[in-house]
Amino acid sequence: MNEIKLTNSEKNLMDILWEKEKAFMKDILEAYAEPKPAATTVATLLKRMQNKDLVGFKLYGNSREYFPKVEKGEYFKEEMTSMIDRFFNSSVTQFASFFTSNSKFSQKQLKELRDIIDKEIKE
Repeated sequence: MNEIKLTNSEKNLMDILWEKEKAFMKDILEAYAEPKPAATTVATLLKRMQNKDLVGFKLYGNSREYFPKVEKGEYFKEEMTSMIDRFFNSSVTQFASFFTSNSKFSQKQLKELRDIIDKEIKE
């Protein structure tokens, strides 16, 4: 799979599409918090994201209903992999060590994390 790179603006737009699953321009604009971007700005983002094959649309007369072409989980997985590659030399062990020692987890949360890992090892 190609690496997915989103700008902050694109990520905000994808969050709306992931939540709504499909939406017309007016629905997208309504979903933004104030101050809302201009419709032309959102249209430019949508066009750019179509060119990246991240967003598709169905045409209904003159209206387009947009939908995400990449799943949120897939995007998150790519982002995490990229972060681990960049900051931890592709070492999941270094990441896990940093993550657990630099976070303020309770003993209960650490045990839950260990249980998740143990479950993955057994499967």
